[in-house]
Amino acid sequence: MTTSITPYLFFAGRCEEALNFYCEAIGAQVEMVMKYNESPEPVPPDRLQAGFENKIMHASFRVGGAAVMASDGCDDRSKFEGFQLALSVASEAEAHQAFNALAQEGSIMMPLVKTFWSACFGMLTDKFNVSWMVMVPGPMG
Repeated sequence: MTTSITPYLFFAGRCEEALNFYCEAIGAQVEMVMKYNESPEPVPPDRLQAGFENKIMHASFRVGGAAVMASDGCDDRSKFEGFQLALSVASEAEAHQAFNALAQEGSIMMPLVKTFWSACFGMLTDKFNVSWMVMVPGPMG
């Protein structure tokens, strides 16, 4: 086995909604979903916020070749801070499509522009408060 790292996102009770959104917005493919009430081992008492029994304990999905894991978490207090997901696409048209889809109900931090490293680069925060950098890879400098 080789060493790897996979982003794991916690959606504070909105994981199913997020999975559906990423499938539609950027073509994510859900590989598996397990809810807390489907776990082969019982959840420890007082671990879950009331009403989270039917929420997603673990999910995995792919965006292109990249694996991402996700969960509702154990309560509705999860926050995203201190990172961004970088989405690289093959063309400016794909960058605009993905950027606009992810920006729905979110906020744009930097609109798509040409930079010295990319023909098309922009930053946004989606409606789940996940920050994204969308880009078309290009030669540096």
